[in-house]
Amino acid sequence: MEEQFKSGFVTVIGRPNVGKSTLVNHLIGQKVAITSKKPQTTRNRIRGIYTDESRGQIVFLDTPGMQQARNKLGEYMLTAASSSLKDADVVLWVVEPGNYIGAGEREILSRLDGVKLPVILIINKIDTVEKLKVLEHIDTYRKAFDFDEIIPVSALREQNLDDVVDTLLTYLPAGPMFYEKDEVTDQPVRQLVAEVVREKALHALNEEVPHGIAVTVERMKRRRGGSKVTDIDATVICEKESHKGIIIGKGGAMLKKIGSNARFEIERLIGHQVNLKLWVKVKKDWRDSDFLMRNFGYRKDEIG
Repeated sequence: MEEQFKSGFVTVIGRPNVGKSTLVNHLIGQKVAITSKKPQTTRNRIRGIYTDESRGQIVFLDTPGMQQARNKLGEYMLTAASSSLKDADVVLWVVEPGNYIGAGEREILSRLDGVKLPVILIINKIDTVEKLKVLEHIDTYRKAFDFDEIIPVSALREQNLDDVVDTLLTYLPAGPMFYEKDEVTDQPVRQLVAEVVREKALHALNEEVPHGIAVTVERMKRRRGGSKVTDIDATVICEKESHKGIIIGKGGAMLKKIGSNARFEIERLIGHQVNLKLWVKVKKDWRDSDFLMRNFGYRKDEIG
């Protein structure tokens, strides 16, 4: 008997910095979500698409880290993460190894209590602990919730990722492809470009600055006459004048570094040469302005 083709939506949740985006990128085999070691790296709900033409298609909803909101952007991110639970066929909860379940994890446990979906726990970063400890960590979580499956993995080292895919396909319903077989994300190229610039800024900047930055792409146009060059104008938004100085750097060195690193990755993304120009603007307290948040692509009405 021929196996049925499976398809469905898998919401990936967890606290900040547990490796959700890294997991999604490695499962798909291509980068669709930016990563960094700093909180609030993922702000929007991002769709990453895994397709096995003979077995099924998994649409991952990579969500912002669940943590207490301190401003309107934080509220938006929490809404994006929480609302994705109702759009899914399976929940994938990603945690780090540990024998102690902290307040953040307990808050997520309370949200999962009313969820009538299969819940699969992913214990990520197992390459950072001894093998025997992993069994203890599995036992700790098994006592806290009735998970359908618990899978220890290392997303970065690509350990046990085939187990994740195989398991998800057993829980997804039979159905058609939602996306073409070669699609890996539904994000517009402009959004991907803005996110790449923000990622490079996150990597380069001091701790206090990244939380308060956004990136907008004002212009993205291929040159005429068969030229293989795309001109991109983008603006890095920050909340304070002092932050603007840090982002630009001495003699423009920091902004040049961010632009150079971003251009390299954008060229890989779109497949040809890029002329990237960056500016920096101050928009005071934009993370508490509904109007500015909408302008920068954080729209609550699209995630409710």
